[in-house]
Order: sequence, then C-alpha cells, then structure tokens
Amino acid sequence: MKRMTTALLTDHYELTMVQAAMKAGTAQRRSLFDLFTRRLPEGRRYGVVAGLGRAIEAIDNFRFGDEEIAFLLTNDIIHDELAEYLANYRFTGDIWGYPEGEVYFPGSPVLSVEGTFAEACILETVLLSIYNHDSAIAAAASRMTAMDGGRSCVEMGARRTQERSAVAAARAAYVAGFTSTSNLEAGRTYGIPTIGTAAHSFTLLHDTEEDAFRAQIAALGENTTLLVDTYDVEAAIRLGVELTDGRLGAIRLASGDLAIMARQARDLLDDLGATSTKIMVTSDLDEWQIALLQGSPVDGYGVGTSLVTGSGHPTCGFVYKLVARAESEEPDAPWVPVGKKSKGKNTLGGRKFAMRRLGADGRAETEVIGLGTPPANDGNDRELLVPIYRGGELVYTATLDDARRRHQESLAELPLSARRISKGDPALETLILDAEGDETTNPYQAAPIVTNI
Repeated sequence: MKRMTTALLTDHYELTMVQAAMKAGTAQRRSLFDLFTRRLPEGRRYGVVAGLGRAIEAIDNFRFGDEEIAFLLTNDIIHDELAEYLANYRFTGDIWGYPEGEVYFPGSPVLSVEGTFAEACILETVLLSIYNHDSAIAAAASRMTAMDGGRSCVEMGARRTQERSAVAAARAAYVAGFTSTSNLEAGRTYGIPTIGTAAHSFTLLHDTEEDAFRAQIAALGENTTLLVDTYDVEAAIRLGVELTDGRLGAIRLASGDLAIMARQARDLLDDLGATSTKIMVTSDLDEWQIALLQGSPVDGYGVGTSLVTGSGHPTCGFVYKLVARAESEEPDAPWVPVGKKSKGKNTLGGRKFAMRRLGADGRAETEVIGLGTPPANDGNDRELLVPIYRGGELVYTATLDDARRRHQESLAELPLSARRISKGDPALETLILDAEGDETTNPYQAAPIVTNI
C-alpha cells in the first residue's frame, strides 16, 4: 500500500524561503525554531499539549515522492536544485518539548526544532496545524472532564467537523480524560474504546417503540442503552424496564431540560426497581452545562459540537518562530539568538529551558523559562522538556495512555483555581530568567490581542 505523505500539508512560502536561502547560501545554517503561544485563549487558565503523537507520524511521513515533486515543478513553485533536495528530504535534526498531556502557559516552549534552516523551516505548517487543532480540543475536553464529577464523558462530535479532524479530535479528547468515542476510525487508528447504540431514526423506522426496543435488545442485549425521548419519556422508560425485567443497562436523554428530566427518570427507574440502570445525557453539552448537571443523577455525558470546536476557541494561537541561528554554515559556528521586535509580536531569542516551580505542598507555583541556561532547581521542581528526536532518530516512546496519565498528574499539580471554568488569568505566572538566572522582561504577559502571522 502506498505510504501517505504529509509533505504537501504545508504552505507555499516555506518552499520559496528555502529556495531563496539556497541561492543565498544560508539554507544549511543550523537553526532553532520554537512552537509556543503568546497568550492563552481569552479567560482560559491553562492549555493542554496534544498532538505530539500525530506530529511524530507527520514528520516520519514527510516525504516528497515523484508525484509531489512533479506537482511543484509543473506549477513553477520550485526549481531543479530544490527539487533534488526535496526528493531526498529526511529530518536529521533534534526535537524536544513538552510531553503530550502536559499543561502549558503563555511563553511555554511547547516544541523546539533544531536542524538546518531548510529541514526545520518546511515543518512549520504541518506542526502548527496539528498542535493548534489538537491542543484546542484537549483544552476544551479538560475543562469538561474537570466538571464531570468522576462520571464518564464520551466524544460524539464526528458529524460536526471535517471527517479527518473528527479522528484527531477523538484522540485529543481521550488525552484529556474522555473515556470513549463514537468514531470507529479513531478506535481503529488509536485504540480508543468506541461506544454507540441507536438514534431516533431507529425508533422511527419501526411501527412502534416497543418493536424498536425489542429489536435493539435482541441484537445488543439487555445491557444496551435505549434512547427514550422519541415520543413519551415516561412510557419509554417503563417499556424498557418491562422488556428487560429491570435489567436495562442505561437510558439516554437527548432533549429537554436535562436536569429535571434526569431527576424524574432516576426516580421512575428506582420506583420500577431498575436501580442499576444508568442515565446518559446528550444534547449540545459544554463544560458549563456539565457543571450545572453535577448535582443531577447523571452517569455519563455525550459531547459533540462544543468539544470538536474547542468550546469557542478552535485554535490555541501557537506560532513557530526562528529563535536562534548559526553565524555561518560551518559545523562549529557559534549560535546567535534572534527574535522579532514588532510591537505585540516580539519574540524571545535563544534556546529555552522550562521548569515548573513547586511549593513545599507539591503544588505548582510558577512556570519558569530559562534563556540559554536551565533555571536553578531547588530540589522538588519539575523539569518539563523531554527529548523527542536526536539526530533524526525518534527517541520519544510515551503512549497515548501515558499522555492521559501525564495530563491528570499535571492538572492535579496546579492550584485548585485552575479548574474553574469562569474566565480568569492563567493559573501560573510565566517567569523568564536570563542566562545569569535573573528575572527579565516577559513579553507574553498582558500582551495586546493581535492577529497571528
């Protein structure tokens, strides 16, 4: 089977930059790019790193085959010298960053890519598209699972987004604590548990609701979940309990005032002796509605539209910026920190080191970023960066389940205020230290909102 390439999931200008750099003799200069955000989405208290596993797949599949080269040449996007380079492209540099599932804050060096300018530059768009999408979904999912009261959250948003985005969204939601997905491709690709029973159309297909329920129970067993709000909720619940002799697995409510309906359904189920029958609710849920349902007798939530659109913030504002370069193409050429100076979009040059400063109680207090030198660790602080590629070879081995654990651990480490869903400032201040360990200006604090370029 032909390997799917990610090489053209990029922007035209990345290749024109490399082509111009080749002519200028600078394309092979060692360069360091950082992927980070200047600010969190308005009112959010933390971000969640998601997409690293998909980014690794994208880098490994970043190959320019004959078809891709022909397209670029035919459309006069590149010339022969660059075509020859791209035909043999393989990433040979180093990548390090925050592990998947980790929380981050403004200025956090979420990903750093070091290599020649040519090989690091052309990864910009594919890395940003993955991280901006997946981390936005994971941040929304984290807010929802923080409000679920220990109940299960199921990702059900495939019909509300692009078909491939749906698979990525299910993965990102799983990182942030969702227990399962309705999307079968996400189940096949990433091993995420899948869940699903029937829609209203199945009930409407049959002559009576009883015929529909009997057919579903015959096919899926008494532990199935019956959708009970097609016609009359009370009558449907009574019917489902009767058909299973009180052993019905669950009911699903998908309309109306869910808090009131769940309370009425629970009372009815208990009165009928179906005390083990669970209640699942769906219907355009978001983190605020889930929070409002905490006191209701609900056992699980199905979330779609709000989740796969980032609950109002479909991107994280990540940028990918050159922060250091070698003085020349010589192997031992010294590094020169570089950065933008434009107002509202300035960047910090040089290599970054990241550490989370913890208090005596183990709670996180500050996100500390060292410029050029690792910040001093007082003994219980946590280093945040992990190696991902060395010399072009993958060294990161964490699994999707590792990412889930990492998220829970990093979230538990934050102040309790981080779990509030009301608008607020980032839960941790980002402290920038210079090479001598002294505090220096943080350009990402209270920065004005501008469009990213």
